[in-house]
Formats: sequence, C-alpha cells, structure tokens
Amino acid sequence: MANPVYGKQAAQSRNVETISGSLWVLVIGFILFLLWTPFQVGLFNGQQMDFEKPIYVAALLSCLMLLLWAILYYKRFKLEDQRDLLAVAVLLLPLTYFLSLFVAASHYMAMNMLLIQSMYAAVFIVSLYLLRQKQVNVIIQNAVLTVAYLIVWFGLLNWLGAWNVAGGLVGWFSNTVRNGKYLDAVMTDANGLRLTSIFQYANTYAAFLMAFLFVAIFALVRSKKGVGALVNGFMLVPIIVSLLLTLSRGGLVMLPVVFVLLLLFLKPSRQILWIIHLIIAGIASLAVTSPITTIGQHLSLVPDAAAAVKGWAYLLIASAVTAVLCWAVQRFAAPKLETGLEGWTGRRFTNLWLPIGATALVALAAFLLIGTGARSILPDNIETRLENINFQQHSVLERFTFYKDALKVAKDYPILGAGGGGWAALYEKYQNNPYTSRQAHNFFLQYLIEVGILGFIVFMGFILFVFYKYIRGYIKQKDSDDYGNGFFFLIIALSILLHSVLDFNLSYAFMGLLVFIGLAGMAAAMDAKPLAVRWNSSGIRFGYIALACAGTLAILFVSLRYIGSANAAEDAKIIAQRSQSYEEIKAPLVKALKNRPSHPESVLLLAAMDNQVYSQNKNEQFAAESLSVLTRALKDEPNNKLLLKQLIALYDLQGKQDEAYAVYRDNADKFNWDIEWYEPLITRAADLGNQAYLQKDSAKERQYFDTGLDAYEHVVAGVAYLKTLPPGQMQGRPFAVTPLIALGAGKIKQVTGDSQAAAAILQSGLVGSYADLATRGDLWSTTWYNDLIVRSYDLGQASYNQYDATNAKTNFNIGLGAYDQVMVEMTTQTNAISPATILVVGKMQFLTKNIQAALNTFKSALSEDYSNATNREMARWYLATLKKLNGNQDQEVYNKLIAADPQEAAKIDEIAAMNPLS
Repeated sequence: MANPVYGKQAAQSRNVETISGSLWVLVIGFILFLLWTPFQVGLFNGQQMDFEKPIYVAALLSCLMLLLWAILYYKRFKLEDQRDLLAVAVLLLPLTYFLSLFVAASHYMAMNMLLIQSMYAAVFIVSLYLLRQKQVNVIIQNAVLTVAYLIVWFGLLNWLGAWNVAGGLVGWFSNTVRNGKYLDAVMTDANGLRLTSIFQYANTYAAFLMAFLFVAIFALVRSKKGVGALVNGFMLVPIIVSLLLTLSRGGLVMLPVVFVLLLLFLKPSRQILWIIHLIIAGIASLAVTSPITTIGQHLSLVPDAAAAVKGWAYLLIASAVTAVLCWAVQRFAAPKLETGLEGWTGRRFTNLWLPIGATALVALAAFLLIGTGARSILPDNIETRLENINFQQHSVLERFTFYKDALKVAKDYPILGAGGGGWAALYEKYQNNPYTSRQAHNFFLQYLIEVGILGFIVFMGFILFVFYKYIRGYIKQKDSDDYGNGFFFLIIALSILLHSVLDFNLSYAFMGLLVFIGLAGMAAAMDAKPLAVRWNSSGIRFGYIALACAGTLAILFVSLRYIGSANAAEDAKIIAQRSQSYEEIKAPLVKALKNRPSHPESVLLLAAMDNQVYSQNKNEQFAAESLSVLTRALKDEPNNKLLLKQLIALYDLQGKQDEAYAVYRDNADKFNWDIEWYEPLITRAADLGNQAYLQKDSAKERQYFDTGLDAYEHVVAGVAYLKTLPPGQMQGRPFAVTPLIALGAGKIKQVTGDSQAAAAILQSGLVGSYADLATRGDLWSTTWYNDLIVRSYDLGQASYNQYDATNAKTNFNIGLGAYDQVMVEMTTQTNAISPATILVVGKMQFLTKNIQAALNTFKSALSEDYSNATNREMARWYLATLKKLNGNQDQEVYNKLIAADPQEAAKIDEIAAMNPLS
C-alpha cells in the first residue's frame, strides 16, 4: 500500500528521536496488533461469552506492548508538558471501572470492561509516544489505513460470492470462521441482506466506513505523489458502495453532519477539493450500487461465477474511473485552486461559506432522496430504508425509549455506576416496554450507567481536553505537518464518537481502539503547555512508571487466568458435543471455575449436569454441588436470568416448591416485562395457595394468592399500557394474559369465591382454539380439565408434526399447567383424571424434555390389562421413556407387553428415538 499521507517533512520537529532497533520491535508489534484485532469478531466487548477469549488475548498483548514501552522509555520518560500528563490521566479511565466493580450489577461483564479499558489506556500511552516521531507517525497512519482498506475488501469478498476466499484468508487465526465462512459478514434482518464485514452488525460497520471515507479523502488530497492519489481515490467507490450496502439509516444521517464539521477545519481550496472528490465518487458509486446489490442478493442464494465476475467488473471499473478522475483533479486542478484561493485563506469566516453551502446541498439531496421519487435511482432495499426515515419510525422511537430507560438506571446508580455491562444486566428492570436490547444504542449514556457521574466526568474531561487542545493549536498552525498528521486521527475519533451517539459502536473493542489511537494522534500533535518543573522530578517520573507497570502486571495476570478459564470452558463444550461422560465434561469445568468461580456459562453447564444426574439417582451430593456453584455465581451475577432458572430447576427436582416459587417472587421486579417469568409465578402462586386452602392454612393461602393476584394485575396493567405506545413503536416481546396466567389467576378467584371474576379471567386468556372451553358451564370440574388437557395435546401435537416447536411447546405447557392444577385437588375430586388423559400428559412431558416426570406419569398409570389399547400405549411409552432416560428396561412389563403384541418392540424403539422439543 502506498503511503497515503505523505506530507512535507519539517526541518525540525518536537521530540524527534532516532528509531532504534528495539523501538522498531515495538512499532512492528503495534502494527501486528492492529492487523490481528479486527478479525476477532471486531472484538465485541465481552457481554456475550462467545467473544470473551479474544478480549483477554487482546488485553494480554496490549499489556506486553506497554511493558516493552516502559523498558524502552523508563530513562527518557519526562513529565515536561501536558501531553505527558495525559499519559498519567488516561490511567484514571480503568481506575473508574475498577471502582465500579464494588457495586457492579454483573461482576463478569464488569471485569471484562475493566480489561478493555486497561487495554485502551495501554494503547493510548504507547501510541502517544510512538506518534510523536514523524517517521513512525506516517508508518502507523499507513498501517491504520491499510487495515481499514483490508476490512472493506473483506466485506465485499463476502458480498460478491467469494466468502470462501475471505474465510480462508482469516480462518487460520480467527475464531469466527465456520465451515470456511466468516460468520455474518453479511447479516439478514427484516430489511434483507446487510453488509457487516468483520463487525456482524451493519450500523457499526457504517460508522467505520464513514470514518474511513473521510480519512481516504484526506489522504487523497494530502498525497504528494500520484500513486497515493490513485490508491486512495480507487478506494472511495468500494467504501461508499459498502456504506450503502449496510442499509444503515444512522450512517446516512450522520455522514453529512460529520462531513460539514470536518469542512470547517479546512481552508477553502481544500474544502472544494473534498467536495469535488466526494461528488465524483458518489456519482460513480450510485451508478453501480443497484447492480451490485442485485448480484449480491442473487449470490447469497446460489453460486454463480458469471454473476460474481459481473459484480466485480462493475465495482473495479467504477473504482478505476474514480481513481483516474481524482488523480487528474489533484494533478491539474488542485495547484490552481491553492494558488487562486490563497488570498481568501486568511480572510475571516471564509472557511464557513462552503460548509454552509454544503449543508444546503445536503438538505436538497436529502429532500430529493427522501421526499421525492428521485430515490428510485437507488436499489429497492435502500429506497425503502430512505423512505422510512422519520421521527415516528420504530427504530427512532425505540432509541428514545432506550435513552429514557438508561437515565432511569443512571439515577439509581449515580456516583460509581452499575459497573461494566450495567445496562445489559439491568435493562429488563427499567425498560418501558418488553423490547430486547443488551445495548443502550448510545455510547455516552451507556458509559454513564457503567461508571456513574464520577467516571463520566473523568472520561468526558479527558476526551474534551484532547479535542480542545488539538483544535486550538490546529486553528493557529493548520499548515504544519504535526497538525496535519493529527487531523488524520481527529477524523477517526470524531466520526466514530459522533455516530456512537446513535448506536453501540464502541461496544466493539476494535472501534474503541481506533478512538483511543485517534485521541493519542491528536494529543501527540497538540500545542501542549509546559508543566511546572516539580512534575519532572525523578520520584514522580519513576513512580508513574512503577505504577503503570504494577497495574499492567496485574492485568496481565488476570488476563492469563481468564484465558485459561475460557479455554477450559471451551474444552468442556467441545467434549459435551461428543461425550456423555459426566467426569470427562466436569474436569475442564472445575478448572474453569477455579480461575473464575462465577463464570456464567461454566456454572450453567456444571449445574445442568449435576441436576440431570441428581434427577436420575437422587444422590444429594450432586444437588448440593449444583446449589453451591449456583449460589456462588449468583452472588456476583444476581441479575442473571439463566442462573436463576437453573436454581429453580434444581428446587423443582428436589420437590422444594416453596423455594422455587420464592425465586420467581423475589426476582420478579428484575424482569418486569418478561411474561415467561410472570406466567410461572402466577401459576405456582395459584397451585401453592390452593394447597394451603385445602390444608386450611389461611395465612399461607392469603400470602400466595395475594402474590399471584398482584402479579396478574401487573400483567393486566402492562397490557393496557402497551396499547398507549405510539403507532410506529413496536411492542417487543409478547406480553399478554396467556392461557396459563388465566388458569392461575382464574383459579385464585374461583377458590376465593368470586366465580364471576374467575370466568371473566378465563375468557380473557383462553382465546382462539380454546375459546369454547372458557364459556362452558362446568368450569374447574374434572371433565373440564380432561377436555382442556386433551385439547392442548391435540393442538401441540399438530404443531409438533409441522415442526413448529414454539406453538407446540406453548400448547403442551397449557395442558401440563392444567394437569398440575387439577392434581392439587385430586384428593377432593370425585372423578379421577382418565387414563387417556394421563397418557397425553406423559406424552407432553416427554416431548417437552421433562423425561423423568414423564416416566413417573406413565408408571403411575400402568395396568395389567394389555388387551386394552390405551394400556398398551401407556406401557409402550413407559418403556420407551425408561430407555430414553437411562437405557434400562423393566423386563416384567416388557415381557407382558410383547406377549400381548410382538410389534410393540419396534414401536418402543421408534418412540425412544424421538427428539423432544429443546
């Protein structure tokens, strides 16, 4: 890649040092780090466990770079000016995350973010001193731009059918390539195909492309050699086409905003050149975007070499034409513009006219593309996205909702925040409606949540100081090489930070690295005020080096432990896919939890195995271990829903109904809009309250029933509130009075003597295929329960046969809930549940993966009369379930069944081979 940022070398430069061989090691290591990080899923911030190991490795590598820097600079390091003081101040950023650990909503995510912030601080310090040297500065600029261009081509390889080539290029070191294909380099959502390249999220890729579109134009205009102009001009079309293929409305909205802001920094001749190059590239990109879009959509369905070649031809020819035109502008027009407008450069406010004109031009273009039929020149999917840009569009309304909810969280965690990942851990408690978003879609609000007012002030003070000092110096000395180099980095940091007002770009650690490298690049060039002499005392200087090294060694140690834990957890998952051996799977899990006892994924896997073994042999040792690891993990992860549900599953296996119910009750406020939490809370409250009623324990009866009715009223109020949402805003997850909720709340009303309210509640929840049952005159009778259970089985079985797992499970759960409810009253019922109904209950338990319960149900209804078809089917399912569960055989029942019908053997094997719903 040719140097994109050749500039006139100043005769003298601040802090110029000879680049020794040892320093070259640091420079090369830094560049290799830049090349490695983006292809590790863009280094997502570790809120998802699949992405944790690359974060730990990146933190480890950054620590090693900082240690090497300390070795090289410990004698030369001086606190002479404000730039040096920034190397001290940046350590406050991970310090605020460390303080937030003490109040963290999730210790797991908070530690991940502490490591990430430490990585940012290390990279900032190393960059700050490397970028002071002009030669290294140019090398790193070239490296950053080369990495960006590689990412662009990587994305286009995936779009234009060469995904196997793209996967082969990075598969040897990236953990996100499966079967030769990089995961979600082209994502699919309700809008169709969207290009994401390495990020797996189109909007973040759009922010990245926006930043490097302007960096490419800057490098093009600044290039002093023709090859630089050609290379950077050639890349403009691929970047713009890729940006359009992301279908990111936020990217298209923020692009002109950032462009106008950047123009304000330029003198008139440079402003004109930027506009000319952008117009040339924009026209060429629009000319080929439609066919490239269509070809990419076609290639996603079927391989077609001819179509792929055609797509590449469109792209490469448009890029080549653009490169030549941009080179011609730089070769012939640029010198004349520089000379002709030289007199205007020094005049006051002259640099404002073109940005104002550009704003008007952008407004006109926006009107034509959004408000008129001119948008028809674009591909249909892009046209639709532009057509829907308005403040009543659902994504806009949802973002405003996120922001309001984020402020609620910040209000409750004002000083130190809720720790790293605070939003992801807590948002369900504060959300306005049942959306699903582990990101607040605003970096600054998310940062406020994580570190509170204290940390937010530190962070904003840090970045604003860097921007202020650089911009102030740039205005005075914009033609100097130092400030020109700094402007390269300002474009990156400003573009990403501004777009992050609308999205969670900085949840990708690679984007954060780019921002901190950008801040370091500006800081290296800024006009820095000298510090008082006392700052440069040997005690302070060496004390800082010692402190930085101590912190680095601590992060290095933690990173190594966490890498070991992640490796062990990964080993356990791999073993679990090929082995059923409890001891073989457990060994790496124990190792993982030794290094990190609250690692959620390892805890869940070990507890699930212990629960399964306990369900088979009732050995309390396994239940005790499951309880121990879950209890320990929940101390650090009290808001982790999966851990809570695993604890409930353990209590259910132990027959501890009160304890299981208490987990639902005590944590309901954490999941206000999760109907799957409130549904079992209400049904369990109804069942336990009914038991207390039959046992004439009025105190417990009232306690359970009050909780159940309060939860029911919460659901009813929520349903009513959702009807008030603006028309354009989506509700999110389902939230309604479900059949199970209606059964539970209706039963409470029926037991307490309010039959009219009970019937009304049933009619509100038993709808559709169940509506006729809600209006019958024999509500709550055994016959009615029989019919409800059989109906739910018939509907669920029909869905199961059609591979509709969601509806099958929903219907089966209705029947199982009705069965649990009627079994509470069996001691007072005159008519028992029929054998046919018990049979379908067992089948539903089997098909919902509750194998042990199914076994108990079938066994309880076995009969000696195998001339009866229902009895034979009961025995058949019982034997199949026994075989499914542990491979054993009840020989006595088997012999009697086969004697009645020899064909039953094959039927048993057929049932045992069935796949229950997951």
